[in-house]
Amino acid sequence: MPAELFPQLVFIGFVSATAVQLFIWLYYFRQLAVFAKKENTPATDNLQDPVSIIICARNEAENLKKNLPRILNQNYRSFEVIVVDDKSEDQTRNILNNINISFSNLRVLSIVDKPAGSGKKPALAQGIKAAKHDLLLFTDADCCPVSEEWLSEMQRYIRGPIEIGLGYGPYEKRPGFLNTFIRYETFVTILQYGSFALAGHPYMGVGRNLIYKKELFDRANGFSSHDHIMSGDDDLFINQVATAVNTALILNKNTHVYSAPVDSWSAYYRQKTRHVSTGKHYKNRHKLLLGLVSSSHFFHYILGIILYILNFGIMFATILIVIRILVIMLICKPILRKLQDRHLTLWTPVLDAVYVLFYVIFSISLIKGKIKQWT
Repeated sequence: MPAELFPQLVFIGFVSATAVQLFIWLYYFRQLAVFAKKENTPATDNLQDPVSIIICARNEAENLKKNLPRILNQNYRSFEVIVVDDKSEDQTRNILNNINISFSNLRVLSIVDKPAGSGKKPALAQGIKAAKHDLLLFTDADCCPVSEEWLSEMQRYIRGPIEIGLGYGPYEKRPGFLNTFIRYETFVTILQYGSFALAGHPYMGVGRNLIYKKELFDRANGFSSHDHIMSGDDDLFINQVATAVNTALILNKNTHVYSAPVDSWSAYYRQKTRHVSTGKHYKNRHKLLLGLVSSSHFFHYILGIILYILNFGIMFATILIVIRILVIMLICKPILRKLQDRHLTLWTPVLDAVYVLFYVIFSISLIKGKIKQWT
């Protein structure tokens, strides 16, 4: 290849990647911005169908002691809370016994034996099987609903053809760049699964805040299609059963469920490695969409940097970079306001660039393999 063609090819690649990025932001992600400006309160009846809240816990004594009463005290007429004690070795059982004295709607299941390396799914499946009600609401032991109306608001969206409700599970705001990045990465996650759901391509949910019908779980034969995969009890299941007509995105401010973030980069790396490992098992059309998002984002920055090094087309490249950042900030602003995290708006240009490292680091981790297990 003639040397003089290289800068031109880089320039074409940069413009193409930027064009894909602008399309994704203006067509897909803008839908979430428009949605976020609405109250997201459906005009529906005031029925309160009975609900089973299911929590799997392994060595979560302190989190259960802190968060479980908040869940048990939801302002709702008829619900049960099932905690599946998954072979805990700490004081989980004692904590649950103490809480059970005060709350008659708490049920505890104990897992004493299961296949090695099977992850969370067998315990979760037992909790679902034991559930008395058709509406199943899922969260984790380290999660705390922002409101006593969490249950009421989550279940009211499951009406008619809607069998799945995708909630939001943010992390608590704490000092430091790690916390800022974790919150931003969580925002990017809902930006993607929320926008694609609104566009008719639901592909995942997060187990920290997810509701669906038990009947749907039974129709899909539970986790059988991906039971051999250690993770994915939430996103792989939703990827399997969600459609454009049976899935609703829920962003009501009373439905957020907060978690305590990890406090070290190494812990974050282990956590995310486990989470991103399931993406390769998504349906092909979802992998294509997500691949376009990540690859266009990556090449927008990498090829842009190369153009600056080559001193080729810098003025036009700068204009495109500025246009893209302005589009991103305009779209992110109403979404972050709805998600109760306006602080991230000013960080968006920096974090958007830093996020390229996220793709690199976790792509390498997936190539290396070996994912940390739940058990």
